[in-house]
Amino acid sequence: MNATLESPISKLNVVALAGGVGGAKLAWGLAQLLPPECLTIIVNTADDFELLDLQICPDLDTVMYTLAGLANPETGWGVRDESWSMLEMMARYAGPTWFRLGDRDLATHLRRSQWLRQRFPLTWVTRELCKLLGVRHTLLPMTDAPVRTVVHTDQGPLPFQEYFVHRGWEPVVESIHFEGIDSAQPTQEVVFALREGDIIIFCPSNPFVSLDPILCLPALRRIIAASRAPKLAITPIIEQQALKGPAAKMMRELGLEVSPVGVARYYQDLLTGFVLDQRDENLKMTIAFDLGIRTLVTDTIMRTEQDRVRLAHEVLEFAAQL
Repeated sequence: MNATLESPISKLNVVALAGGVGGAKLAWGLAQLLPPECLTIIVNTADDFELLDLQICPDLDTVMYTLAGLANPETGWGVRDESWSMLEMMARYAGPTWFRLGDRDLATHLRRSQWLRQRFPLTWVTRELCKLLGVRHTLLPMTDAPVRTVVHTDQGPLPFQEYFVHRGWEPVVESIHFEGIDSAQPTQEVVFALREGDIIIFCPSNPFVSLDPILCLPALRRIIAASRAPKLAITPIIEQQALKGPAAKMMRELGLEVSPVGVARYYQDLLTGFVLDQRDENLKMTIAFDLGIRTLVTDTIMRTEQDRVRLAHEVLEFAAQL
C-alpha cells in the first residue's frame, strides 16, 4: 500500500518517537505518506535484554517488521507465518521458553548479536537489518549505549521483560528506573533528526516504558523543548483503558489520572498539540483550556491499514496548523 501525501507536508522532515505495537502502526501509516528522506523513527531500546546470549530488541524489531510488512497481523509483534521448532526443542532441554522466539525471528537476533560482538554500533546494525528487509525509511535506536528498564514492584525490582512478559504485568508498579540512562547518550543521528525536524510526533506508545526512556536521555527533553517544530502526541488511553499493554494499569498504580488528560499533562511541557479519541471528546476543553494544548478529536483506533494511513494523514494535517 502506498498513498504518498501530495501536499507541502510531504516535503517536511517528520520525526516520530515510538515503541510497541501502537507506535509501529502509526509509523507504518506515516511511511505510506512520506518519502524515505522525510521520515525518521526514533525507537525505545530500554526494553532490550539478553537471552540465550543473544541481544533482543523488542521495540526496534516490532517497528522494523511492521515497516517491512513482516509483522504478525494477529499480535502486532513477531513475524507472520512463524514456526516454533527451536522453541519446542528448547523446551525438551528445559531451557527458557517464556519469551517466544520464533524460528524466523531468531535469525534477526542471531545476525544482530553477531554484528554487535564484532563491535558494530546498534545504529549501524539496525540500518543494515532494515536495508536487507527493504525498509527505506530511517529507523534509529535512541542510543547505542545499553539502557535497561527496571520496574520496581510489590514483588521487588524486575527487569522489564520479566515484568512484562514472564509475569504478564501482574505485579503492582511502585516506580520505574532506567538503568544506565545517565551515562548513555543519544546518537548524533538522533540529535540531528530532532534538531532538523519540522514536525515531532509522540506515537500512541506507553508513556512510561516506551517514550520516557527516549525523553530521559541526557539533553533530549531540552532539545525537543527548544525545537520550534510542532510537537504533538496521540493518546494511548481511550475511555480509561489502554488498547494494548499495561499503560492504564501503570498510570493507576503510579497515582496518575487514567485518562487522555493524564497523558497530556504528563507531556505538557513539551507539547503544542494533542490527538484525542472521539470516545473521549468530552475531555477536549480540559486539554485545550486547562493545559493550553491545541487538540484534535478523531478516531485513533487503528484496526486496519486504512485506519493507520487515515490517522497519519490527520496527524500531519493537524501538525501543519500548529
